[in-house]
Amino acid sequence: MSQRLRQLALGNVPIILLVVVFIVFSLLDPRFFDLQTLANVARSTAYIGIVAVGMTLVLMTAGIDLSVGSMLYLTAVVVGQVINAAALPVFVVPLLAIGVGVVLGAINGFAISFLRLVPFIVTLAMLTVFRGAGLGLSDSREVNYPDVITQLGSQPILGIPLPVWVFALVVLLAHLLVTRTPFGRQLLATGEDRAAAERAGIPVRRILFTVYVISGALAGLASFVAMTQLRTAAPGFGSGDEFDAIAAAVLGGTSLFGGRGSVFPGTVVGALLIQLIQTGLQFLQVDLYVTPMIQACIILLAVFIDALRTGRLEKLTRRVVMSERTEV
Repeated sequence: MSQRLRQLALGNVPIILLVVVFIVFSLLDPRFFDLQTLANVARSTAYIGIVAVGMTLVLMTAGIDLSVGSMLYLTAVVVGQVINAAALPVFVVPLLAIGVGVVLGAINGFAISFLRLVPFIVTLAMLTVFRGAGLGLSDSREVNYPDVITQLGSQPILGIPLPVWVFALVVLLAHLLVTRTPFGRQLLATGEDRAAAERAGIPVRRILFTVYVISGALAGLASFVAMTQLRTAAPGFGSGDEFDAIAAAVLGGTSLFGGRGSVFPGTVVGALLIQLIQTGLQFLQVDLYVTPMIQACIILLAVFIDALRTGRLEKLTRRVVMSERTEV
């Protein structure tokens, strides 16, 4: 029984961390335990959470996408300039953002899946390329969005802000994709052992290409969601968000080595945990220059927990299986 409890606890480390962090910050500052604060946390989580969902799918293939932060910025610049130059219907704007993200993701996907380049090198290079393209198109100036777009960020539906609904829909679709479709099983098999997946007849190249396209599409959607709240795309927009997305995915239980992970509750809990920590530090008035160092420590902690939990779970699983066989 104790082994099963330990196995259950290790399998739910993200949720336990989320509860502990929430309780600690609530005790340190009573204002943190407030419905409005929680609503703001949920709204702020939406945009980075959408990016983290795409990152989760990439990590499941044992890949990585370091370019999503620059994708956010370039998409915001392109879409902002288009809608400022032409009066587009509101419903077209998110589709345009997704389309830009698909193109950028396809560039990564083609280089990684068909040219067989290393994901880390490709996306690291695209991080600079996409950021430079955005700065060039905007002349390093802010790109402002019209009021009709920015009003969507505060538009509630059944009392829940629109960004939260978008995030929830993305999570639902991604969760079903991973857990209820052949693509999801092939995705995990590719991350577990790419060579074995190819021998089994799984279209590994197509899987990898599709995953990076999805990551780009979600980065484009997240850029639109962010612009409904921020109202302007500054030159530094999106910088470093790729690390928050990676931390959210890994804290949620997705392995950096591929083959394991979950969108729900995993990545959702990880994204909420990241945002809770950032909000809590703001409430405690932690020095602005110290915050990035704390976030870096969070990423290191995420990697450590992932490695520790994986090893422990494997040992406990073997013990439980052996004890069941002994009983039989």
